[in-house]
Amino acid sequence: MSNVIDFGEYGKRRPVRGGVAPRSRRGAAFARTWWGRSFLEAVEGVADAGRLARGRSYARTGQVINYRLEEGGVSAEVQGSQPRPFVAVLTMRTFGPVDLEELADAVRESPGMLAEIAAGTLPQSLGPMLLPTTASELDFSCSCPDHSWPCKHAAAICYVVAERLDEHPTDLLTLRGVLLDDLIGGLLQSETLDCGDLYGEHYELPKLPDPEFHPAPDDLDPVLLRQALRMTAEDEQSVAAGLRDLRALYRSLDR
Repeated sequence: MSNVIDFGEYGKRRPVRGGVAPRSRRGAAFARTWWGRSFLEAVEGVADAGRLARGRSYARTGQVINYRLEEGGVSAEVQGSQPRPFVAVLTMRTFGPVDLEELADAVRESPGMLAEIAAGTLPQSLGPMLLPTTASELDFSCSCPDHSWPCKHAAAICYVVAERLDEHPTDLLTLRGVLLDDLIGGLLQSETLDCGDLYGEHYELPKLPDPEFHPAPDDLDPVLLRQALRMTAEDEQSVAAGLRDLRALYRSLDR
């Protein structure tokens, strides 16, 4: 008997209502910040391009129902062609003692970097250290019958994570098994006080982070937002007009 699985018998993927809504709606580009794009480029450099493309399609249509990011990886429920969603997992190699010391040294040697990290900004100079560079630093698994590496369900997680890194780049530390509070606390504890400048009068403060602006409605669930507007609107045209006015208002705040 043949062990080849005919995935055509499973049919098309089932539509999802209320899944993880992506900000990217079309085209090959997905993430919009340096960290999100760099994470995808790193994954695309070691994983099958065809599978990743199908995963991107799954992420874009909201097939990822929910996900959980924790130390060392991300687990998610991804709706495929079956009645019940599959459980897919993206795993990243966590840092050992040597890696942690190298990371701590890099932060110590760069004035102001610790303050940036504490503020939620991850300096790009840490990219070569934090981003995966080989297939051995990544792993994928899924409860679906497709044993490809990765399957489309696990690949979809990569694009969800990339958009999360757009907003929270320090989550990449969590994926590497580095807790942000522990890193900051350990570095502060190891610092020695310079008695010649007791009050820090000659200390050069780091530049404030310059977060990328985007309208607040982009962070809201579009389904719930429309439902809220329908409660006070007469028809769908009024709802659409309300959405346009709301986005225009937030864009005006950035001027």
